[in-house]
Amino acid sequence: MFNKGSSYQSLNCHRSALSLIIGNRVGSDDRIKRLFKGFFKLRPTKAKYNSVWDPSKVLLHLRSWYPLDSLNLENLTKKLAMLIALATGQRVQTLFCININNIKINNEGAVILITDILKTSGPNRRSLRLMLPFLSNKPQICPVKTLKMYLDKTRIFRQEDKSLTKLFLTFRRPHKHATTQTISRWLKQTMHESGIDTSEFTAHSTRHASSSRAHRQGLTVDSILQAVGWSSRSSTFANHYNRPLQDKNDIQDDFARAVLNN
Repeated sequence: MFNKGSSYQSLNCHRSALSLIIGNRVGSDDRIKRLFKGFFKLRPTKAKYNSVWDPSKVLLHLRSWYPLDSLNLENLTKKLAMLIALATGQRVQTLFCININNIKINNEGAVILITDILKTSGPNRRSLRLMLPFLSNKPQICPVKTLKMYLDKTRIFRQEDKSLTKLFLTFRRPHKHATTQTISRWLKQTMHESGIDTSEFTAHSTRHASSSRAHRQGLTVDSILQAVGWSSRSSTFANHYNRPLQDKNDIQDDFARAVLNN
């Protein structure tokens, strides 16, 4: 596997799988340990990005997509997807799982409960709860105003087909649930239109960009870990997500405001 180009992380996963089947002696064997030290030195694990793009560029572009009632369904859909991705720091998988029946909008904002099984789900973990704040002073990039407009514009499609309960629908007929690949493509297209180099950055980099920005804005690491769904002991943020810029109340609410605050 190593000679075929497998990464150290991939090899380690296979070692763990073998340990489950054969027993712990695979992982504790000194010869195996030395072998894997050699693998690491020859092909060390690296973070995907050394730097990250500035969300301000994308937010500036999204500001031009206003007023909301003048937008076509394509731009409104892409705007909502990007605002939720940045405001929550969540994976595309989470955006795909948002169900309109689990969205509650009140005077403070929108609360979204994710009941589906996610990558970070576990037996003793509570369902993920997302919070989108009202940004009354920045209506051009307010995620809740955009969400309400999107729900209004897609209501007729949902009335025609009661099975359309996922938030994101394809904007061309026949309207159906958007896949994770489709949502990723929307995010990447919006990034490209905003001047982000999409040959280097994927849709998943919204997670890097938002969490790094929240940290630069003064949000504590513990708050960021809770907001985006990492455990308090996770080293993922420090090792893979907290990156410098490419050029240079509620925890969820605080996270969203830190990211969207231009």
